[in-house]
Amino acid sequence: MARTNADRLPASIMRLPVIGTHMRPNIEAVLAQRPDLVLQLAGRKEASLPVEALRKHGLKVAVFHASTFAELFSVIRRVGLLTGSEEQAEVMVRGLEMRLTALDNKLSASADNRTSRPRVFFEVRSPNMLAAGQAGLVGEIIRHAGGVNCVADKAKFARLSEEEVIRLMPEAYLIQRGPMNPAPLPLDKRPRLRAIPAALSGKAWFVDEQKYSRPGPRNVDAAEELAGLLHPEIKSPAPKVPTSKHKDTK
Repeated sequence: MARTNADRLPASIMRLPVIGTHMRPNIEAVLAQRPDLVLQLAGRKEASLPVEALRKHGLKVAVFHASTFAELFSVIRRVGLLTGSEEQAEVMVRGLEMRLTALDNKLSASADNRTSRPRVFFEVRSPNMLAAGQAGLVGEIIRHAGGVNCVADKAKFARLSEEEVIRLMPEAYLIQRGPMNPAPLPLDKRPRLRAIPAALSGKAWFVDEQKYSRPGPRNVDAAEELAGLLHPEIKSPAPKVPTSKHKDTK
């Protein structure tokens, strides 16, 4: 087994060899591991080049695309099938679906949410501003958290000026922090954005890039986390999730 240099969770994988980035893996390093299966997240055309190279070497490469929770859950099931872990994958998906349903129900029952869904801006990168558009899991996370993505662009990402951010008047502002946005400034350090509603109300937060922008089970954690920030009145214990019918007898 091996990982990319951005893969850090769970902590147990940190001992695995690194084969580069998911966009530019080191082909020789991958081949050296003699893998039975390579998993690749679909992306820009650049990401398809190493896939083609690995397939030419006879490796089995599965490419996945996940821009909605439904697609994410389908990916988990397919990975389970490919790795002989169908039951564990199904248990995971059922648990994640239950948590999203519980979150949706809590928000539907909230009087505050019925009358107010805050306009949310998600900063992917700055200072050359890149925001999350309507496509992609970030938009799904915002919706399930009881907010509205104020960026109307139908693409996954939108390049915007600070003037456009001011015009959008977001009521909540999320600043992702991670490889794509390693050293973002808080809004109070950005003179032109200090007067937007999110800055004035203090509803501007740093969030974990891997939790919000990288497809995976933690996207449900992100939806729950954001719902608690946008609608603190709905916080309650998480629902019990299903477990495998096979018990550990050790």
